[in-house]
Amino acid sequence: MLLNGSEIIIECLKEQGVDTVFGYPGGCILNVYDALYKHSNEITHILTSHEQGASHAADGYARATGKVGVCMATSGPGATNLVTGIATAYMDSIPIVAITCNVAVALLGRDSFQEVDIAGITMPITKHNFIVKDVTKLADVFRKAFRIAKEGRPGPVLIDITKDVTAATCEYEPKTPELIKRVVSSIKEDDVTQALNMLREAKKPYVFVGGGAIASGAAAELNEFVHKLDAPVADTLMGKGAFDGTDPLYTGMLGMHGTKASNFGVSKCDLLVTVGARFSDRVYGNAKKFAPNAKILQFDVDPAEINKNIKTNASVIGDIKSILEIINAKLPQQKHSEWIEEIMDFQKKFPLNYHKDKLTGPYIIEKLYEETNGDAIISTDVGQHQMWAAQYYKYKAPRTLLTSGGLGTMGYGLGAAIGAKMGRKDKVVVNIAGDGCFRMNMNEVATATRYNIPVIEIVINNHVLGMVRQWQNLFYGQRYSQTILEDVVDFAKVAEGMGAKAYTVRTCEEFDAAIKEAISLNIPVVIDAQIEKDDKVFPMVAPGAPIDECFAEEDLASRFG
Repeated sequence: MLLNGSEIIIECLKEQGVDTVFGYPGGCILNVYDALYKHSNEITHILTSHEQGASHAADGYARATGKVGVCMATSGPGATNLVTGIATAYMDSIPIVAITCNVAVALLGRDSFQEVDIAGITMPITKHNFIVKDVTKLADVFRKAFRIAKEGRPGPVLIDITKDVTAATCEYEPKTPELIKRVVSSIKEDDVTQALNMLREAKKPYVFVGGGAIASGAAAELNEFVHKLDAPVADTLMGKGAFDGTDPLYTGMLGMHGTKASNFGVSKCDLLVTVGARFSDRVYGNAKKFAPNAKILQFDVDPAEINKNIKTNASVIGDIKSILEIINAKLPQQKHSEWIEEIMDFQKKFPLNYHKDKLTGPYIIEKLYEETNGDAIISTDVGQHQMWAAQYYKYKAPRTLLTSGGLGTMGYGLGAAIGAKMGRKDKVVVNIAGDGCFRMNMNEVATATRYNIPVIEIVINNHVLGMVRQWQNLFYGQRYSQTILEDVVDFAKVAEGMGAKAYTVRTCEEFDAAIKEAISLNIPVVIDAQIEKDDKVFPMVAPGAPIDECFAEEDLASRFG
């Protein structure tokens, strides 16, 4: 059939099973929006308040559903406003397709109005990107883009299309999307044999889980593997929910704000089995002193991650789910009861702890867990509230914590929550923000109310940039340079002005009542929860220190005098 480029874009989106896109129109992409208007009964478009919100919403949709998220923007500033969201997805290996439109081919390279080389700008932060200047290539580019975003280690892909291509016509032939095959050809028998030998010989094994296990859909295989190996489990921020956080073998997050049980346990283990984790600097602390007694066995789909940050003794390269299926079929039941008991003693001796006589971040997270029965999708922004959400909410299933792990993007969470709710309407969706982060994306409250997307925004408001202040307090002689946010902004009034139900709470009792009502209302809600400015996230590892030197509040006097 003869279609113009804009119609081909819409048909390709339908072909790929896209039901929701997030974006913001403008001159160069106007033809695409005109075509989208004619198919509004098939593809829902969410007009965000800012293009960055669209990119985060596409990211949140992808994380919550496992499908490819789609965002779109016009040329120039529209396209550049997507960049932070694309980089966020790239660092966390999230499959999104970002569609931008540029000036006509004849105007490229002439500093035309709203012209920018968005493909050049995003080259370092995409798996791949395309510039389409020929309408006959448009459909194939879209098919390649979705395949690239999903296959292997997922990630963002950008398609930039010149405006004349969106108007030009050519024959379009529908195609069934090709099946994305798991990466199994790189799984070598010798590597599996070596891994099995290490697993059998280990006396003190520890399993360390990252986001790759979630991307692979390997939760069931991971659960079987852990119980066959009979080993404790720690995870990364991105790995939350890959292994059930309520399982007795789970010891909490590893690294800078990991639990003492995980940090001490990994430092004592003789085998660290790393499943889909990339060894971020926030995990290993001091690379030379990380897991000093352990052999490192790494399972990962991306060979570039092997020996990149931490030297491994052995590895198996390939799809995590497939690797674990092979290992599980060949690994005899192991028993490490004395080692498990040693780790459980760490958990009893060093539990997470906080002041329970006032409203605090940890109290808010624990109460949220109680009220949602641990079944909500939680998104976060970045800072102290993010770490409390990682520590105190027990993630029982994958795709239930959406957070910017690699890039650490303030302003990520509310857009991501909107995207998640559009993809998982059956779930309660809550974004945990700090007041510094809420300032960056509060305009997306208007997006939620425009479409009545019932997300709950909890602002843990300490009137400071909490995590930066914590560093200033501990490591910078309490010189609070530009981290105090005390001003006259009333977040509840701002939220009400954008059409949301809003609460300001200062006590545990007030929060309890607000969160219970917010869940029952099923409308956009903002809760401004005011806490003390010097509450800190513990445990903590000082930057560059070994992870077994983690300290808690009770250790401050001995460390800092």
